[in-house]
Amino acid sequence: MGSFSVWHWVVVIGWLLPMLPISTILRKAGFSPWWALLYLIPMANVAALFIFAYTRWPALGSTPPEA
Repeated sequence: MGSFSVWHWVVVIGWLLPMLPISTILRKAGFSPWWALLYLIPMANVAALFIFAYTRWPALGSTPPEA
């Protein structure tokens, strides 16, 4: 009863696997890849989406994006 089955590990790996592309996208946008940890916190991930959507991305430089 004290050990995890294979299915427990499949679920854990399947839950943690999206952090790799998230951190890559954040790095290319100019943010720290450590922001990907917010993916694990239930309401913080929604707040982070809005923060990233409405802040200036460092990778774009100082020129404003064209609408």
